[in-house]
Amino acid sequence: MRVGVPTEVKVDEYRVAITPAGVRELTDSGNQVLIQAGAGEGSAINDADYVAQGAKIVPDADAVFEGSHMIVKVKEPQPEEVARLEPRHVLFTYLHLAPDPELTRGLVESGATCIAYETVEDQHGHLPLLAPMSEVAGKLATQAGAFMMEKPLGGRGALIGGVPGVAAAKVMVIGGGVVGTNAAIISIGMQGETYVYDRSIDRLRELEIELGGHASTCFASTLEIEQRLPEVDLVIGAVLVRGAKAPRVITREQLKIMKPGAVLVDVSIDQGGCFETSHATTHSDPTYEVDGVTHYCVANMPGAVPITSTYALTNATMPYILRMAGGGVHAALEHDPGLALGVNVVGGAITSLPVAEALGEQSVPVIETLASIPRV
Repeated sequence: MRVGVPTEVKVDEYRVAITPAGVRELTDSGNQVLIQAGAGEGSAINDADYVAQGAKIVPDADAVFEGSHMIVKVKEPQPEEVARLEPRHVLFTYLHLAPDPELTRGLVESGATCIAYETVEDQHGHLPLLAPMSEVAGKLATQAGAFMMEKPLGGRGALIGGVPGVAAAKVMVIGGGVVGTNAAIISIGMQGETYVYDRSIDRLRELEIELGGHASTCFASTLEIEQRLPEVDLVIGAVLVRGAKAPRVITREQLKIMKPGAVLVDVSIDQGGCFETSHATTHSDPTYEVDGVTHYCVANMPGAVPITSTYALTNATMPYILRMAGGGVHAALEHDPGLALGVNVVGGAITSLPVAEALGEQSVPVIETLASIPRV
C-alpha cells in the first residue's frame, strides 16, 4: 500500500503523523511511504531522516494525495485537503465531526473512507488513540492555566501553589478521565488546592487512590459545581462523551459568580466546548475575556509541544496503520470491531451514530458499508 503523509496546515500545528521509525516499519513490510517535503520540521524531523528509512519525499500535498491510498494526518482536514479527497482514499486522523457539520458534509461528498482516531476502541473499551493526546492536553491545561492566571496575561495575579503564609490557588477540574486526571496531577504537583469532579462514583473512588488523596473528589452535580465556582481561580473543562458534542457544564450566567480574572481552560473545545461561552482559539491568540473571566480554548493544545506529542501519538497509531497497510483496510475493519468504531464516514454515508445524532442525520452501520471500502 502507498501511505501518504502531508504537512499539517491547521494554524499553529507542528505535529506530523509519522516518524522515521514508522516509515521503517512500513517499508520493511513492503509498503511505500510518501511524505510531503518539510512535513516533519515542526517536530524536529528532517526529510533526510525519513529518506534514510525508505520514504519518498514529494514536493507538495497534491503529490501526496494523488500518489497515496491511505492518507495519515494529525488534525482534521482543512478545506483545501477535503477538496483533494476521492472515493479511493482512506483518511486516518482526528476528525471531531459532531460539532462540525461543514466538515462532515465535505467528507461525505468526497466519498472517502474517514477513520477518526478519537473513536477507535481497544478490546477493553478504552480509546487508545485519544489517550496519548489527552495526557498531553491535560498536563498542558494546568500549565497554560497557571500562566494565564498571571496579571500581565489578564488573570487575577495568583500563584497556583501560593507561598508560606499565602494560601494556594483553587483549581477545579471537571471530568475525571484521562485529561482530568493529568490536569489534576500537574495541579497537585504545583501545590494547588485541587478539586476533581465527575459523575461516576466508581471513577471518583479510583481517583482517590490514583491521586493519593491529594485532591478532593466531588460529584459533578450542577449545584455542587455552581457552589464551588465563586471560590476557584482556575477551572479546567475535561468533559468527554465519545464521538458526541461535549455537554455544557458552565453557563454564561454562572460566569457572574466567578472571581474577576479567573481562568477557564476548555480542553473539550475539539468536541464543541463544555462552557457555554467557549469558542476555538489558536496558540497565536489563545485567550479572550467574557464577563471578566479569561477563556483559554486552543483547539490543538498538544500541537504546542510537537516533539512530545508526535512521538506519543505515533506510538499509538502505528500498529493500526501497519495492520491496514499490511492486510488491507477492508480486512482490518472486519477483524477489529474497535477499529471499525473509528469509521465515521464512508462511501458518502455517516457511520458514527453520535455524529449523525449531533447533526440531525441518519447513520448507516459500518457493516453495511464494507462493500464500498476500496480493497488495496
